[in-house]
Amino acid sequence: MQSQRYIPFRKSELVKFCAKDDVFITTHSSAEFLQCARLLESLIHYQYYDSLERLKDLYAPVNPDLDTIPITSGRPKQPEPEEGFIELLESVLNSANYEKVTEEDVKHALKEESLFQIKLEVNFDDFEGFLLFYRGQSYRQESLKSFFGLRNRMVDFTNFDRVVLYIQFKDADYFAAQNRDELGFQPGSTIVKMFQNVPRADLEMLFPNTEVRMKRIDKLMIGVPAAVSGAVVLFTKLGGTLVLLAAFVAFWLGMREEEVVIDQAKLVALMIGLSSFAAVMWREFGKFKNRKLRFMKTLTDNLYYKNLGNNEGVIHRLLDSAEEEEVKEAMLAYFMLLRLEKPMSAAALDCAIEKWFVDELNTRLDFEIEDALRKLCDLGIVTGAENGEFRALTMADALQVMDDKWDRIYSY
Repeated sequence: MQSQRYIPFRKSELVKFCAKDDVFITTHSSAEFLQCARLLESLIHYQYYDSLERLKDLYAPVNPDLDTIPITSGRPKQPEPEEGFIELLESVLNSANYEKVTEEDVKHALKEESLFQIKLEVNFDDFEGFLLFYRGQSYRQESLKSFFGLRNRMVDFTNFDRVVLYIQFKDADYFAAQNRDELGFQPGSTIVKMFQNVPRADLEMLFPNTEVRMKRIDKLMIGVPAAVSGAVVLFTKLGGTLVLLAAFVAFWLGMREEEVVIDQAKLVALMIGLSSFAAVMWREFGKFKNRKLRFMKTLTDNLYYKNLGNNEGVIHRLLDSAEEEEVKEAMLAYFMLLRLEKPMSAAALDCAIEKWFVDELNTRLDFEIEDALRKLCDLGIVTGAENGEFRALTMADALQVMDDKWDRIYSY
C-alpha cells in the first residue's frame, strides 16, 4: 500500500509516546519535552485561529445554514464566495494532509460497480464547480450477493477513510430553464460536506443531486414477470372477447360483411377481463416502485452513517485537523533532532522519522519534513546552517524563545 502523509495517531498520545521514548529519556527530560510540546501547540493554535476566522468570513455570503442577519444593505440575490475562499480551503486541506481526488478517480467511480449494488447517476451540469479530497486510503474486501442472492462473491475495493466534498451550485435561472422546481438543495449556494469510509467506487453517492436508476437486471426481474402475467391475463381472460371486438371494429370499418352482435354477457366478460389486466399491471407497477424505494433507502441509510459534518461544521473540523497535523509534524521533527543529538539534513531527518514510525509504531508514512522544518525555523527553535543541516535548540532555550513569542503576540 502506498505511504500517505497523514499521521494516524492522536496528537496527545503521540506526544506522550515520544516523551517516554527509551533513547530520548536517557539524556532528556520528559517533563521539559511536554512543556515544549504544549507551548508549540499553543503558538500554532493561535495561527490557526486567524485562518478559522478568515474562512468563516469568506464562507458567510454563501453559507446555506447561516442564522444571522447581515448588517450590510442585504445579501445579493445569488451570492458568490468571497475571492480567496477556495484557495484558503485547499490550503487548509493540504495542511490536514488531504489528497485531491483526480478526474480519473471520479470517472472510475462512475464506471465501477457499486458495492451497494445500485446504479447512481450524477448530473454534473448542475454544478458551477466541485472539488473532492480524501485522507487515509486502505484496500478492503466485501462479500456481495450475486446470481439472485444465491451466491456470495468477494470483491476487492479501495476505501477512503475521510472524504471532503465542495460544491457550488448554478443559480436559480439555470434550474428554472430546465423546469426543475423540487430540488434537494438551494440554487446558487455553496456546500461543504465530510464523510467517512467511502468506497472509491461509490463516490457518486455523496453528491446531493444523485439519482437512483434501475440496473438492466433489475428491469428484467420486474419486466419479464410483468409481461408474462399480462400475456396470461390477455389470453385467458380477454382472448375471446378481444377477437370479438376486433371483428366488430372490422365490420364497422366496412372490412367485414357479416354483422357482429355484442350482447350484455360479452360486455360483462370484457369488463372483468380489463379489470383483471389492470390489477395485474398495477401490482407489477407497485413492485417497481417498492424496489426503487428499497434502493433509495439503501442510499439514505449509508449516507446517514457516513456523514460527519456539513458546511461551517466541516470548516471547524478541517481547521482542527490541519492544526493537529502541523503540531504533530513540527513536534516530531524537533523530537528527532533532540533524540539523535546531531545536526541533520532535511532528507536524513525525514528518513529517520519514517524509520522511527516503522520501528516503534509499525506504520509506514510519507512524512512532510519540509513543512515541519519551515514551521520550526519560523518559531526560532531550529536553525539551519549553510551546509543544509538543521540543529535544534536545547529545550530550555526553546522554551525561552517560544515564551517570548507568546508574550509578544499582543503588544500594546
